[in-house]
Amino acid sequence: MRAPIGHFDDARPAPACLDELTGPVSDAVRHWPGSVPADQILYVDTDPEWADTAVFVEHYGRDLLERSANCVVVAGKRAGETTRAACVVLSTTRVDVNGVVRRQLGARKASFANMDTATGETGMEYGGITPLGLPEAWPVLVDAAVVDLPYVLVGSGRRRGKLLVPGKAFAELPGAVVLEGLGVS
Repeated sequence: MRAPIGHFDDARPAPACLDELTGPVSDAVRHWPGSVPADQILYVDTDPEWADTAVFVEHYGRDLLERSANCVVVAGKRAGETTRAACVVLSTTRVDVNGVVRRQLGARKASFANMDTATGETGMEYGGITPLGLPEAWPVLVDAAVVDLPYVLVGSGRRRGKLLVPGKAFAELPGAVVLEGLGVS
């Protein structure tokens, strides 16, 4: 099947590629609750050496720069309590951690979670964290610009492989909160 974005040799429906995904992502695809059919979420096999955005777009299509999203894990703290969340923003922007995220989480302080925490609590590889399959208690903060795109390239839970996800599906993720201005230039 031809991928709707980028220059990939082979795009397959994610439900047919569950063995290529980490356990949490595979479970999320298998039990997908959204109105977007799970078979519209596509898996593309990619070289893990090219997983970082700048290198990735050189190999798979420069058009992907405007159609890729990053998923980062953040921690908000208030009165000794820590709240974890995931933030999904276009790869051409950065997460407004000290503004939008901090206010949304009701935190006094917010910061990016360290790598060990992010990978340990998600069951995903660093550089491949995706909003599909995150811990149920976590809010998933999604920039409105991500939801507006027909398809968005995100991690697959591993450094090898990516998912192509219809933008509107991000608004249907468990715990999703769509926010204007989450991603800033």
